[in-house]
Amino acid sequence: MAIGQRIKFFRNRKGFTQKQLGEMLGFHGKSSDVRMAQYESEARIPKQALIKEMADRLEVDTKALTVPNIDNYLGLMHTFFALEDMYGLTIEDHDGNICFSFDPAITEPHSTLNDYLKTWLRQKNKLEHGEITKEQYDEWRYKYPALETLQKK
Repeated sequence: MAIGQRIKFFRNRKGFTQKQLGEMLGFHGKSSDVRMAQYESEARIPKQALIKEMADRLEVDTKALTVPNIDNYLGLMHTFFALEDMYGLTIEDHDGNICFSFDPAITEPHSTLNDYLKTWLRQKNKLEHGEITKEQYDEWRYKYPALETLQKK
């Protein structure tokens, strides 16, 4: 998803109108909803400081708004290729099912990436076993790593 779609997704998740979010960000009058519509349609791209402010108002991590552009399969494929180059992502066939895995040298025990992936797996298992709700799981994902850091304190 591109940033405009992510902004709209999280704005709707919080139940804000474009005008409400625009006003929270300091845009007033007619410019508040027009400016948000421009960001959501990507006619304008918000600067990093505004992305930080949006994330704060939407109660998500800035990285939740700025994920790579994966709105189509080609964008997704290039994201996989980048993960292969950077993190050793591999693709395999297991009984007709496509599976991904990471290079063990990168995800070796006690590596940062391995710790992050295990944390995600723990949360996913909690969801699947009914220990947390889908809403709690989504909140954890969209605020990651903030909630994880708070839970460890």
